Amino acid sequence: MKTILIILITLTGQLAWSQNFSGKVTDEQGQPLPGVTVQNLQTGAYSHTDFNGVYRISESQIGDSLKVSLMGFEKANLVLSENSNDIVLSQKTISLDGVEVRRSIDAQSIFADVNLQTNPVNSSQDLLRLVPGLFTGQHAGGGKAEQIFLRGFDIDHGTDLFISVDGLPVNMVSHAHGQGYSDLHFVIPETVEGVEFSKGSYKADQGNFATAGSVSFQTKDHLDQSNVKLEYGQFNHRRLVGMLNLTPQKSGKTDAYLATEYLYDDGPFESPQKLGRFNALAKVTTRPGQDDKLTFSSSYFDSDWNASGQIPQRAVNSGLITRFGAIDDTEGGATSRLNSTIAYDKALQNQWSWNSKAYYTYYDFELYSNFTFFAANPVAGDQIRQKEHRNLFGAETAFSKETKRVNYEIKAGLRSDLIRGNQLARTQNKTLTLENIYLGDINETNAFVNLDAEISAAQFTFIPGLRLDQFLFNYRDNLGSGSPMNSDQAFLASPKLSVVYQTEKNQQFFIKTGYGYHSNDSRAAVQNFGRKTLPRSFGADLGSILKVSDKLLINPTLWYLYLQQEFVYVGDEGIVEPSGRTRRMGADLSVRAELAQSLFFDTDFTYSNARSIDDPAGQNYIPLAPQFTWTAGLSLMDFKGFSAGLKTRMLGNRPANEDYNLVAEGYWITDANVNYAFGKIKLGVQVQNLFNTSWNETQFATESRLRNELNPVEEIHFTPGTPFNLRTTLTYSF
Repeated sequence: MKTILIILITLTGQLAWSQNFSGKVTDEQGQPLPGVTVQNLQTGAYSHTDFNGVYRISESQIGDSLKVSLMGFEKANLVLSENSNDIVLSQKTISLDGVEVRRSIDAQSIFADVNLQTNPVNSSQDLLRLVPGLFTGQHAGGGKAEQIFLRGFDIDHGTDLFISVDGLPVNMVSHAHGQGYSDLHFVIPETVEGVEFSKGSYKADQGNFATAGSVSFQTKDHLDQSNVKLEYGQFNHRRLVGMLNLTPQKSGKTDAYLATEYLYDDGPFESPQKLGRFNALAKVTTRPGQDDKLTFSSSYFDSDWNASGQIPQRAVNSGLITRFGAIDDTEGGATSRLNSTIAYDKALQNQWSWNSKAYYTYYDFELYSNFTFFAANPVAGDQIRQKEHRNLFGAETAFSKETKRVNYEIKAGLRSDLIRGNQLARTQNKTLTLENIYLGDINETNAFVNLDAEISAAQFTFIPGLRLDQFLFNYRDNLGSGSPMNSDQAFLASPKLSVVYQTEKNQQFFIKTGYGYHSNDSRAAVQNFGRKTLPRSFGADLGSILKVSDKLLINPTLWYLYLQQEFVYVGDEGIVEPSGRTRRMGADLSVRAELAQSLFFDTDFTYSNARSIDDPAGQNYIPLAPQFTWTAGLSLMDFKGFSAGLKTRMLGNRPANEDYNLVAEGYWITDANVNYAFGKIKLGVQVQNLFNTSWNETQFATESRLRNELNPVEEIHFTPGTPFNLRTTLTYSF
């Protein structure tokens, strides 16, 4: 009895003295800092600041010491008191000692964060390459979305990778050029502040296309100062970026800025690509109170270009054209995109949060290509046009709650794509329409609900999740007179479960599992092909994140991914290409090291084995699936005004067809940069392909016919990679 009484008194004392505390973390300019790690050094309790820089920490009492840390800022300690528990962090040179391995499924994103902090980003390709192991390639004059490679996937332009910017989806369903088409060129790279990525589909908020993974970019809410950047380089490259802070007062209540970008580039081609691009972004963020945040942004993007297209190896070998020549130099296109988003975040009572957003996109697309030259039409050629006009609407709302042992979130949302004039036509010289192959209207709607939870038990965190998706597909064939809308619908439930074991020394071990999917194109979904509209994927990751010391981060992972049915709508031909069941497995290794003050090393290695399950051995290779990739870099940050970087990337040989008798040859490319800042001015030099390597950026096994040939020939067609390319930059801040 006496023992029980002592225990009750002890527990009562703990409850009496243990309290919940809150405070705000800001930088020296008064700007709130989200994502700051706050840990009680006495009890081990931890928290992270929210959208307004506010933390809420339990299991604490007056006099406890809090450790406050965020990469890019000096660490700080705070002693809890009855009065204000706010704290100001001072910026410092980037250092890995400020990196905390979090007890969450998103912890791997710190590797992309380090990349963003230590490597210059000047293009959408640079943005995507922030993800460890992700490679890109351009094959249509710089204006078309990049081809993407990740985890044994030739993702084409986004079929198996979900991409978003500030919650706005980039992937286009039922696109005229191909399912999941993701053109990231509407993003001004200098406005990006953060990136989160996930490989596999292990989070319930990951929906369509998130089979190989997902990437989410966040743009800045605030500019520290205004600046103008001028970039000039070889091949008539010109780029001008302006970023204007419209609220220079340090109130922390309202922030607004305007960013614009103009780019022109002819490329190394004999027929200049004449790539022109204009971007504008306006963003306003206001915080009416400590618990509220309202964000509005609007952006506009417009681009047009010419292209030399993919050329056959035999034409180069015979001397008919050079590596930078063309069989049909009338390819090219034009596209534009207008985006508007509004988001509201609210911290409610009892540690509840409410987050809502709505978005709208108006999108135009027109692309001219010629892959087979004179195989179908020996006189006029095989040029095609793909075209569409799209209105995209979406909204979602989420409620989440943090408790001592359980965090959970429920989210519901709706996305609707209204596509008019979705066209595939045969054309000549971009001026004459020879034949309409497909012309129709598409209405596609996706409604979803997802539930996420994080359940802590000692050093384990269990992360179950469930996503429910309902799709409605409608397609009207406008080539048939009075054709009605053909419809189909599909429902899918995708369960997930991950387990994270976190030590006290910034070490995390995890196993992640989950079902995902990629949807079929509406044009195929409404036809009775006997194919699944929403084929499942199932994946598993086993790995760890080890902060071996204050200066070294390591992330090894073994993974597996199964696809119930792999197919995409091939917009170039207007058909669906199913390839049955597939499986992929492999290993990833990422390392980030701080070799000395301001000197960083990074490397990422991936191995993937990708095979078709239903085809016999030797004929079951998945075309263009990467097998080996490797990147490595050295970065010098802010050393006496200097910063510099040396980055190399290697993509190994890949099968170009199912039996591997055609090889897409690998490459090894090195880029470099050096910058010097003095006062308000920063000068920079960038070199692409430092050693002037002759390489092929993208390659395909294609059957084509040249004008003087009797029969079509199947062989490697490619777009040449950029040769040595020197650019200089001048940035003035004010």
